[in-house]
Amino acid sequence: MNRLLKKLSVAFVALFTILGLAACAPAQPIDMASVTAVIDVRSASEFAAGHLQGAMNIDVESAVFADEVSKLDKSGTYIVYCHSGRRAGVAKDTMASLGFTNVTNAGGYQDASDATKLPLVTN
Repeated sequence: MNRLLKKLSVAFVALFTILGLAACAPAQPIDMASVTAVIDVRSASEFAAGHLQGAMNIDVESAVFADEVSKLDKSGTYIVYCHSGRRAGVAKDTMASLGFTNVTNAGGYQDASDATKLPLVTN
């Protein structure tokens, strides 16, 4: 029984490691010509410390995230990013559940900058 639990534990660790790496994979180049908006889903203080030029800030962990993104055109094309890509994944899933059909998780802010060619700026 202990061997089975040990094997299962190793399998779960491997699975979560693979899933974690996939969620944080660098973004592919993004054609910005068709993008409606770039959304930084980090906190306001993280956004103020540095963000992509022209990005709007809607904190995915705030109680009003769904209300705020619901004001956007659901048929638009959106790029979301955060620090590592995890919160951007949550934002993308939330937006999909609200009817958005074209949302790209660009990963962390450096990956998003590389993929979009938008510079990082600070306030």
